[in-house]
Amino acid sequence: MLRKGEIILCDSVDISIAVATEKGLMTPIVRNADQKSISSISSEVKQLAEKARAGKLLPNEFQGGTFSISNLGMFPVDHFCAIINPPQAGILAVGRGNKFIEPVAGSDGIERPAVVTKMNLTLSADHRVFDGKVGGAFVSALKANFNDIQRLLL
Repeated sequence: MLRKGEIILCDSVDISIAVATEKGLMTPIVRNADQKSISSISSEVKQLAEKARAGKLLPNEFQGGTFSISNLGMFPVDHFCAIINPPQAGILAVGRGNKFIEPVAGSDGIERPAVVTKMNLTLSADHRVFDGKVGGAFVSALKANFNDIQRLLL
């Protein structure tokens, strides 16, 4: 029996994706996201979003989840703070990508101006589940993965 406020450790990484529908926000879930490729996740997110907008999600497709992602970049929004969906542990707010000119080292080691795309990510975390140090390590790891995008595509 669970007591109020008890933390449950999950064996899977089930990520809820915020989808705006005519009836309000729905959060369909990509189950076992840690075991899927980026292309597989992308395809599944598109299918779930279509079902959500059509009002055809089954309860097991939107109930549960451990963490959410909310993207407002397409509106275009640069930065926002997302609110955690209880009982989840956190939510990542994703803003739009913006182009900047920055020095980038080429294969010869020489820095030259190049156009790079950057986006703002904001993590809202339930500090009863994980503290700021863990949240900071998560965001740092996420940044490292985005900086090595080829690694994510494997």
